[in-house]
Formats: sequence, C-alpha cells, structure tokens
Amino acid sequence: MISLGEMVAYLPIPGGHIKLAERFVDRAFSLTMGWNYWYNWTVILPAELSAAAVLMTFWKSSDEVSPAVWITMCLIVVIIINMLGAGAYGECEFIFASIKVITITAVIILGIVLDLGGGPNHDRIGFRYWKNPGPFVQYEGIQGPTGRFLGWWAVMTQAAFSFIGTEIVAIAAGEAKNPRRNLPKAIKRVYIRILLFYIGGTFVIGLLVASNNSSLTNDGTATGSPFVIAIKAAGIGGLPHVINAALLTSAWSAASSDLYTSSRAIYGLALAGNAPKIFSRTTKSGLPLIAIAFCSVFSLLAYMGINSGSGKVFNWFSNMTAIAGLMTWFGISVTYIRFYKGFRRQGYNRADLPYASSLNPYAAWYAVIACPVICFFSGFDVFIKGNWATDTFVTTYLPLILFPVLYIIARFSYKCKPIAPDDMDFVTGLKEIEADTYDEPPPRNNLERFWAWLM
Repeated sequence: MISLGEMVAYLPIPGGHIKLAERFVDRAFSLTMGWNYWYNWTVILPAELSAAAVLMTFWKSSDEVSPAVWITMCLIVVIIINMLGAGAYGECEFIFASIKVITITAVIILGIVLDLGGGPNHDRIGFRYWKNPGPFVQYEGIQGPTGRFLGWWAVMTQAAFSFIGTEIVAIAAGEAKNPRRNLPKAIKRVYIRILLFYIGGTFVIGLLVASNNSSLTNDGTATGSPFVIAIKAAGIGGLPHVINAALLTSAWSAASSDLYTSSRAIYGLALAGNAPKIFSRTTKSGLPLIAIAFCSVFSLLAYMGINSGSGKVFNWFSNMTAIAGLMTWFGISVTYIRFYKGFRRQGYNRADLPYASSLNPYAAWYAVIACPVICFFSGFDVFIKGNWATDTFVTTYLPLILFPVLYIIARFSYKCKPIAPDDMDFVTGLKEIEADTYDEPPPRNNLERFWAWLM
C-alpha cells in the first residue's frame, strides 16, 4: 500500500495501478495486471453471494429454504444498486461501511469487557488461553515447531483474502477530488483500520476463545464466530442474531463492491484497447451498462453451491481470489520498483512527492519476493499424504499460472519491451493534477474530526 500510495498520490490518473504499469513497465504488464484484476473481482462476486447464502442458514436451514433463493435475492439487489449509478452505489456503501465500523467497534469493546470479567458470569479470562492450549495449533497432528509453523502457514491465503480490496483507492484515484491531499490520507487510514479492526479484533478473539473450543465450527454463520461463542459463554443472549445480520450486510456490501470494481476494470481495459470495445460503451450518464451486465453473468457461478454446498464453493472462490489478489500486489510492487528507478534516474527528488515512505524501496522488494512465495506454497496441504483434493489444487494454482502465461502471450502479441528508466513518463497530466490541489476546510468539531479520521 505504501508503494501504491507513493505512485497514485503523485500521479492520480484514471485506471490507477493498471495504467501506471503501462507507464513504468510495459503495455503487456499493464494488460496482465488489468485482466488479473478483473478476474480477481469477478471471481470474488460469487464467493460473496455464497457467503450470504451460508449466513442465511443461521435462521433457515438449507433444507427449509434453498440457498438459490438467498443468492437470487442478494444478486438482484446488488445489480439494482450498480445499475443506479455511482451515486447510489456510494450512498449504499457509506451506509454499509458505517454498519461494519460500528459493529466491529462494539464487539471489540464488548470482547475486552468480557475478557476482564465484566460479563454476567464475572469470569476474568485474561491470557488464560495463551497458556493452554497456547496461541499456535499443530497442523494435522504434526508435532513440534514444524507443526506449529504449518498451522500458521495454512491460514495465510485466508488472511490474504481478508485484505483484498485495500488497493481499490488506486482505481478511484482519477475520479477523486483533491487527490494529492486525500489519497495520502486514504492510504494512512488503511493502516489505522488494519491495526484497529483486523489486528485488534484478532487479538481480542485470541483472548476470549481457546483454539480447541469445540464450538469453533466451519459452518460460516455467526454460530461459529469466536465473538458469539464468548458472548454465549458469558451468559448474554440475543446478540448472535445481531452479529449475523451485520455479517450479512457486510457480505451484501462486498458483493456490490465486487460488481462495481469488476465492471470498471473491464471498462478501463476496453478504453485502453486491451478488451473488446463494446465494454467501453456507456449510457448518457456515463454508466458502463454492458460491462455491468457482462460481469453480472459470472455471479451465476454462485449457484454451484446448491449441490456442492455454499461453504465449499465459498472456499473455492476465496482461494482463487486470494491468489489473484496476491499477484495484484506483486504487480503493484514491480511497478513501484520501476517507478522508483525511473524517478531517481531522471533527477527527481522523493522528498517532493506528496506521499513518501522511508520503508521503500525495501518494502516493495519484500512484497515482490513474499507474494509469489506465499502463492507457490499456499496449496502445500494437498501434497501431504492422504490430503489430495483436485478442486483445491486447481483453485489454488490456476490464478498463479495464468499471470505469467498471460504476460508472455501479451509480450509476443504487442512485441513490446520494458520501458527504459530514461523514457518513463512522469509529466503527462501533472499540470491538471497540480491545478486540482487545494487545502480542505478542517473539521468543525470533535465528532467530525473523529469520523474523518476513522472513515
């Protein structure tokens, strides 16, 4: 994110990191990044629809109501929101985001209170479960440090899946108001949200529930949520329904964002000549209707969950999305390394950038190495004796194979070479960007100040 932040704060151009790859790497890499990004958000859409169907089984089992009913209802709402345009989408996302922020903040605070013995049963948990059974779980009965390491590594792709989408700020860069002021703020807020909501939430969960708790199930509903387990253990009733409803709005919101982002991705590809021109057509109001309709078709893959099980289908698509997302981060880091080299070669000073991090270029090199390594070893469990699963192997390694194959094909097709550092374009569009930079009025009170910092 810091690599992306440096580039888009300096050049907040339409197309974000995909267009930046064309400026600083080559056209073939930009095409690969674009199609990988479209694939990422197209595949995650049926995953979120499947997740919504799983969450609904908290109230009605799949025997009572078919998952197809919930998938259809969710899909119709998602398509309608996107058809109404960016304004309606933005308003809905603000409401959904507010619900998510309020919910996770409330459960974290409640979790801390319960851990300190503030629940009805007054059981002070403290760090009890960090001692027994401990923070690390042995993987598949493999003992010692190896088993603990594999237990940690086994959840790496699911952890990556949780962070997919942090780079959306780059796609919106070309449409953002006062981008040189607002984009650095948006990048910094990502860290705040990760620290407070992801790491903070995970820390509290680790305090409240033992890793070997029998109630930790894989059914995908609020029943298996560590927060719900802790709330029930403390003797508080009713909240599981509230938490499941909040999770449902989150899945609904994510599905809406998936369709919005995938349709804009293929629209951008068409404008750049990297996808059929038909996807660049818009209504008078600028809505890419054909792109939205095309991307909506892939949401029908969610109906695979009717026979295979919504939870299983969600795992398939989340694996594919996580790997594609990691390859997106790999591509962003490669683009930044080229940007960094060209910026210095042409005599520019990084101190003049609207946003710069002291961690770069080292952080970018770390990501370039770490992302492919995580992808390559993410499916290690299928190679353990007795664990082979063809569906897991395919959904894990297909996106990893597609990225280099697509790049090689594009290189031969376009007959292009990597852009030399001296030939990189750091100027086009810069005057317009600088003209759109201004100081914004400060928040009028503490509430506005807190909300601006949080959101």
